[in-house]
Amino acid sequence: MQEQKYILKNQDSFELKDIFECGQCFRWNEQDDGSYTGVIKNAIINVKKENENIIFTGKCDTDIKELIEYYFDLNTDYKEIKQKLSNIDEYLKTSIEYGKGIRILNQDLWETIISFIISANNNIPRIKGIIERLSQKYGNEIEWNGQKYYTFPTAEQLKDVTVEEYRKLGLGFRDIRLYETTKMILNKEVDLEKLRNNPNTQEVREELLKLSGVGPKVADCILLFSDLKRFDVFPIDVWVRRVMNDLYIKEADEAKVSKTKIEKLADEKFGNLKGLAQQYLFYWRREN
Repeated sequence: MQEQKYILKNQDSFELKDIFECGQCFRWNEQDDGSYTGVIKNAIINVKKENENIIFTGKCDTDIKELIEYYFDLNTDYKEIKQKLSNIDEYLKTSIEYGKGIRILNQDLWETIISFIISANNNIPRIKGIIERLSQKYGNEIEWNGQKYYTFPTAEQLKDVTVEEYRKLGLGFRDIRLYETTKMILNKEVDLEKLRNNPNTQEVREELLKLSGVGPKVADCILLFSDLKRFDVFPIDVWVRRVMNDLYIKEADEAKVSKTKIEKLADEKFGNLKGLAQQYLFYWRREN
């Protein structure tokens, strides 16, 4: 593990708040100077924006440039994507202007599965707290700048953890879900490597739905926010239902708007970029 630094110059579509506060990740925390520090696999990284430069410093066991380019999806042309989506309608154009710095991260699939199982019927501070306690107890400790950080535990590191031990971390009804899903992954009942190599989104979704605690919305979040990186899914939560109804469907009672109707509309309007359209609309509606 060594201290490394990488500076990204003139990067379009990269705003720290938009990336880290848009609901896709739970291990990044804002610092007093406005920078963010987070854990990426076995690395501790701080990200700071100074004028047009984005400065990454941290401790990692791999080349920091390669890590950053992959994790922050720097090879995807967000400028082109935003242009395409902005041409669809004024609503989307407005939401993209608001969240113009969003990038969808390439987060580790295993970590994303567990994180979004924990996210079910939960709020962000609580989700972050549970993940932090889980990492502190079962992950590896890394010290950097006088602070202690913890890697997200692997399935192997969780193999002997009991339901009761999960409960003590404040998982509530999710304790059994974590326990069962970990066992399924370890037994290869759902093979993560095969999921990564399968280009058929629907087949991968059906595999994810076999996991304990993974329903349709959680499966779609995993597909969109992990290193599976599928932009052709449309996770629907209360904010997405609200924004789709307010802008397009206009039912008097939004609770009556079916998921099928929203998905059909998203497919027709946004096509295979609907995951990104969802993220811009969700972030804009939730923040405003």
